[in-house]
Amino acid sequence: MTKLYSLGLGIGTQNSKDEWLEVFYPEPLLNPSEEICKAFSEALDYTGGNQAIEIRFDKINTLSHALYEAGAEDLSQLCSTFKLSTRPLVATLLETDSQPGSVPEAYLKLHLISHRMVKPHGTNLSGLFGILPNVAWTNVGAVDIEELPPRQLQARLDGKVLDVHCVDKFPKMTNYVVPKGVRIADTARVRLGAYIGEGTTVMHEGFVNFNAGTMGTSMIEGRISAGVTVGEGSDLGGGCSTMGTLSGGGNIIISVGKESLIGANAGTGIPLGDRCIVESGLYITAGTKLALLDDQNKLVEHVKARDLAGKNDLLFRRNSLSGMVECKTNKSAIALNEELHKNN
Repeated sequence: MTKLYSLGLGIGTQNSKDEWLEVFYPEPLLNPSEEICKAFSEALDYTGGNQAIEIRFDKINTLSHALYEAGAEDLSQLCSTFKLSTRPLVATLLETDSQPGSVPEAYLKLHLISHRMVKPHGTNLSGLFGILPNVAWTNVGAVDIEELPPRQLQARLDGKVLDVHCVDKFPKMTNYVVPKGVRIADTARVRLGAYIGEGTTVMHEGFVNFNAGTMGTSMIEGRISAGVTVGEGSDLGGGCSTMGTLSGGGNIIISVGKESLIGANAGTGIPLGDRCIVESGLYITAGTKLALLDDQNKLVEHVKARDLAGKNDLLFRRNSLSGMVECKTNKSAIALNEELHKNN
């Protein structure tokens, strides 16, 4: 019996060519039981690999019965509910965590992250942009870009307006899942595939991209770019930014540790450790030249910001007289300096 990495029963949208635009998975599964895997395999004639199998309505009863016999009553009931659907249905079965090969596979992986089943970087999303179509997200759901003009015209002829909220490869997360214990002031600013930890507040100017997010209680008034994670108890001030791997960060994975603060209109292009502060208005990049200060505010050495990546208890500030970017630490600056040279 094939053991599955993940599976999901989904309701989706297709264009006039029967190509998938998006898929909604109400109850995605990670590492499903052997009994559930067997029920899906037998009911859908699944023989292995990563597949998105469109479910004909004559298969729904067969799958529902197989799942009931396997003790998966919730999934069996979901199948019964799916019989009422007027939209196409799909069962996506992933034997391995390899890069997505279809729209249903990509959407299942994004669901796994937003359902907090896997953390950012916890599932293979290689090639995702090449798989996802650019879609017009409207008040009646996803619409193929090429099919949008006649749909808009028909709406006008019917005395209505087809409201296009955005044109993007990613929908907003809350149309698919609302994680427990979060506040999101503007839901359009959190993409599907974001990981929003319990206790997090995302204010109106906050933004969370896919494959990124907060690990626990955080206040987000700035931008969490793709691939960036923010630790428990950290605060991103209004208008601040984190450099993502898709926009200038290269292959460096940026993260913010626990109980850290990035001030308003500030930013970081290096990973920050725990209890770090970047003062308001200051943007740190990997190449930023820093003056490392001791506890008497005396210069110890000049270093590049990349040399301090991931270090704890750092304060980054700009000297208003000299214009030099300085770094102070709760640890002795001499001890930190020795640590840096030891690791070279």
